[in-house]
Amino acid sequence: MNQQKYKRIVVKLGTSVLTSGGTSLDRAHMVELVRQMASLHQQGCEIIVCTSGAIAAGRERLGFPELSDKMSTKQMLAAVGQSQLIQTWENLFNIYGLHVGQMLLTRADLDDRERYLNARDMLDTLLKHKIIPIINENDAVATTEIKVGDNDNLSALMVGLADADLLMLLTDQDGLYSANPRTNPDAHLISHVDIIDDQLRAMATGSGTALGTGGMATKIQAAEIARRSGAIVVIAAGHSDNVILNIAAGKNVGTTFSATANPLESRKRWLLAGPGPVGSLIIDDGATKAVIKRGSSLLPKGIIEVIGSFNRGDMVTLQDPNGVSIAKGLTRYNSDDLIKIKGLHSQSIESALGYGYGKVVVHRNNLVVL
Repeated sequence: MNQQKYKRIVVKLGTSVLTSGGTSLDRAHMVELVRQMASLHQQGCEIIVCTSGAIAAGRERLGFPELSDKMSTKQMLAAVGQSQLIQTWENLFNIYGLHVGQMLLTRADLDDRERYLNARDMLDTLLKHKIIPIINENDAVATTEIKVGDNDNLSALMVGLADADLLMLLTDQDGLYSANPRTNPDAHLISHVDIIDDQLRAMATGSGTALGTGGMATKIQAAEIARRSGAIVVIAAGHSDNVILNIAAGKNVGTTFSATANPLESRKRWLLAGPGPVGSLIIDDGATKAVIKRGSSLLPKGIIEVIGSFNRGDMVTLQDPNGVSIAKGLTRYNSDDLIKIKGLHSQSIESALGYGYGKVVVHRNNLVVL
């Protein structure tokens, strides 16, 4: 593969990489990773680190106590470990004369458009001043409802937020295999992926370690988000020699996912990354084809059924007549209104409701095809 030159790189480091499969942070290996990132930084690349390991660091700091699996316990461990983790990163990057800045995010920060833009501005400012952003989910305060859930997907969302052109997902596996290599001796490494389909997703296996939260399935999901934002994605072993430098140089390492030909524009990246749907609209075949093939807005005429209760401006899923989700977007009408106007021509909206918010239900500028 030819030499690549990336401007902005997101490096996601899983717990298994940072602990080398043990129970404590492996600082010797972490400094080796920092050495490689510092080398790229010196070459002019902007580096963003999406780090796991806060809970593992918390357990280490407290002497590995026997604790329950309650959410509050995990939050306590994250609160203790987060300071240890960022201090470790700060000390290691300082060896190479680099400063770090911590960003702790939750799903709520990405769901809200204004907070999303604020986070983007903050990230750009850190990079402008040659500071290495260290990003993690704010596990100490995040509840199930506002968690991104894993740092694979968080790192993919950072690609869209930062407009990065490369995402490295470093793990304890060499890449994506045709089957589980731990149980199937005939499994082979897939070196390149152009299309993510159901067959590929079926190859993904669960996490192989008790410390981490992300398995191969979440990495496939993350790869799909990141490549649609215009980035190349590489899943590779975090303990492979010079793995970060080799990936950045375009060498054949792990599994590479090509970027899509037409990356999503900024607002649609937010739609893809942002709020989860709170309802669904079942639409007919004609509307399905119009949305997918022509990039059209959704009109009330194409709606067959309204599922759920939601307000104007909420995120909804568009489903074809078979119930397959084809897109998601922001609705201009609430669920009660849509029940009254579904199947009607746009010019009948005001007579049916007594008011109107325009001729379309979901405008194409507020819609992203899945």
